[in-house]
This record gives sequence, structure tokens and C-alpha cells, in this order.
Amino acid sequence: MRKLLPLASYVETLTYDNGKEFALHQDIDKELQSNGYFAHPYHSWERGLNENTNGLIRQFFPKGKVLTEVTDEEIQGVMDKINNRSRKCLGFKTPNQVFFGINPTVALTT
Repeated sequence: MRKLLPLASYVETLTYDNGKEFALHQDIDKELQSNGYFAHPYHSWERGLNENTNGLIRQFFPKGKVLTEVTDEEIQGVMDKINNRSRKCLGFKTPNQVFFGINPTVALTT
């Protein structure tokens, strides 16, 4: 939640998975003044972005990786790489460009 606090004014809804790691979802929603929703069990298509992002994260932290051994710096590095990677569904802009309204620079040819 502390990572989301600086962005609270942008957060309207959150979609949670059904794992025990979201047991405090009400506290998160209260702190961010957001509405939380849970996907139905075994309905991965209800969490398309989540499933896609999990696949991207698995490129850096494969299954079997002991996540307690991953440092905050490693996590931040992966977040930076994923959020600055262009996406076809975003018109080849990065998530950061879309979210923060950053216009990409255009290379000039001479």
C-alpha cells in the first residue's frame, strides 16, 4: 500500500485476487479512498492485466525463485523495466508515458 499512497488521487478501483495476501483489502481501500473488487475464483480472464503482468514479472523472477531473497532494489528495477517497456495495446507507448501523460520524444533524421 505504501507504494500506492503517492498515487492515491489516481486510484479509483482495485481488483484483488482471492489470496490471503489481500486479507487487509478493506484497509487498503479506506486508505486510498478506493473501491475494491474481487475476481471470481478460477476466472483468470477477469484479471487480464494482472495475468499479463505476472507473465512479465516471471521473466525476471521464474517460478521456484525464493521471493524472500529478492531485494527492494531488484523489485524496483523490474518495476522500472516493465513500466518503461512499450506496449502494442498502448499504441507503442510505455505504461509510464500513458499514466503520467508523457509525450515521447521523436528522433529527428537529417
